[in-house]
Amino acid sequence: MDKSLLFFVGFSCFLLIHGVKAEDCNHLTETDNTRFQSFKALVPEEQPYRTAYHFQSLKNWLNDPNGPMYYNGVYHLFYQYNPHSALFGEGMVWAHSASYDFINWISLDHALVPSEPFDAISCWSGSTTILPGNKPVILYTGIDANYNQVQNLATPKNRSDPLLVEWVKYSGNPLMTPPNGVNGDNFRDPTTAWQGPDGTWKVVIGSYSNKQGVAILYQSKDFVNWTMHPEPLYSASKTTMWECPDFFPVSITSTNGVDASVANPSVRHVMKASFNSHDYYIVGTYDNEQEKFLPDADFTGTSSDLRIDYGKFYASKTFFDSKTNRRILWAWVNESDSSEDDKQKGWSGLQAIPRKVWLDRAGKQLVQWPVEELNNLRDNQVDIYGKHLARGSIFEVSGITASQVDTEIMFELPELEETGFMDTSLVDPHLICDRQDSSVTGKYGPFGLFALATKDLKERTAIFFRIFRSDNRYVVLMCSEQKRSSLRNNLDKTTYGAFVDIDPHHEMVSLRTLIDHSIIESFGGKGKTCITARVYPKLAINNEAHLFAFNNGTMSVTISSLHAWSMNKALINYRGSLEDTESC
Repeated sequence: MDKSLLFFVGFSCFLLIHGVKAEDCNHLTETDNTRFQSFKALVPEEQPYRTAYHFQSLKNWLNDPNGPMYYNGVYHLFYQYNPHSALFGEGMVWAHSASYDFINWISLDHALVPSEPFDAISCWSGSTTILPGNKPVILYTGIDANYNQVQNLATPKNRSDPLLVEWVKYSGNPLMTPPNGVNGDNFRDPTTAWQGPDGTWKVVIGSYSNKQGVAILYQSKDFVNWTMHPEPLYSASKTTMWECPDFFPVSITSTNGVDASVANPSVRHVMKASFNSHDYYIVGTYDNEQEKFLPDADFTGTSSDLRIDYGKFYASKTFFDSKTNRRILWAWVNESDSSEDDKQKGWSGLQAIPRKVWLDRAGKQLVQWPVEELNNLRDNQVDIYGKHLARGSIFEVSGITASQVDTEIMFELPELEETGFMDTSLVDPHLICDRQDSSVTGKYGPFGLFALATKDLKERTAIFFRIFRSDNRYVVLMCSEQKRSSLRNNLDKTTYGAFVDIDPHHEMVSLRTLIDHSIIESFGGKGKTCITARVYPKLAINNEAHLFAFNNGTMSVTISSLHAWSMNKALINYRGSLEDTESC
């Protein structure tokens, strides 16, 4: 039998066994590569906090996504991984997985492991760039034998291999070493490189110098010999060490993404940096002649700074998906339990669902939405329309698997003029959400969802809204409250909050929530505000989990529409040999 046909038959059978429609994967006939395997599950013993459709490793520690890219028909995800422990430590590698559909992922051999003086201690984060001639390369941070952070180059051993399993480190590494004024442990995480009009390549390295977070700019004509620009691309005094910086253009006329090298009047630029356990960003103009980024507003060190996600979400990385003309963002979501819990589980860390990102119509902030491929995992659907929620109303969304669900809901506010007043210039939205949680009655709000809840609501995670008036405008506050998320102790149950830049007088308040056993990703205002939480219910697990809609405000709200789908399990972390598919 032809290998590609054998692969498709075997893989289709396997998908059907696991509740995934084979027709969603017809494109898998594109390869007959024997490494793309039969997907024998290596899933550990059933654990209530392992996810069904979020990317996570079979075991051990996982953190930053590295160098995601689309190359020759295959999506690639590299990520930081500790092959020795469920905790972070020395010996970090670039683990590697590949996918044709962005949802089901096959585990490949590690792409980069410590082996040379320039990465003897660890292979840390970095990015991929596709050079002219369709040549992918990796720039990554190595922790050298002296524990200094240096930047290294790697190239695929065989570019005709669509899975790019083997990578070769450049013999002339390191390409960049910490410059004067920068400590050896404050120089890491190169961005995707971009090319200027004169053909010069440019890349940013995250750093901290002179009490400022810094995006150090390097330039090269050949991608091997790099020189530091006299001035950083950008620096900010009210920030700490910049980890995992990202710098990319966004269209001002379309939701489509653009390649990193695009720089013309049709785009603006986003500068993102990870610090203080969050991902912050600013929008502005890139002057590629002066090599300066000119933001609309600087980082302030306050709650008013824009964040990619206002919950547990870090080290995000974007790439341009040339297949669909999207800019896609990945991010690491860490645990909220203890290191001892991680060791007992045997694993730590998830990747958030990849998100399409674009600039909002006002040009002020990013909008994010789960990639449309996720919809292929949707199963039995529940629809509710025109549901009136008076004060104290609560009803269960039944007919779905509440521990593994995707839900979209639209709220109408028929008596909006009656809402209360708040001076939002003086308050931190996190503090409001914490002090006025889902049990505290207001006028408009709290209203929203109780996720991963027990029938009696002793355990519940609340994702909800409150509406205020402020300076002759309406203000929408979105909260994700973990106070009652678990009867377990010694967990991080931080409540998160952020304002949503919409006018509820002219549009409905929308919420999309992805629930997956121990992670809840919520998108308010059609993706203008995102909040991710990790939760560990003791009772509301698997079939004991419930989903409720509620209104605890004095004013009535109406659910214009609610759609909820049980989610099938994605195929992640499968290995084997092609011949094994014959047994199916």
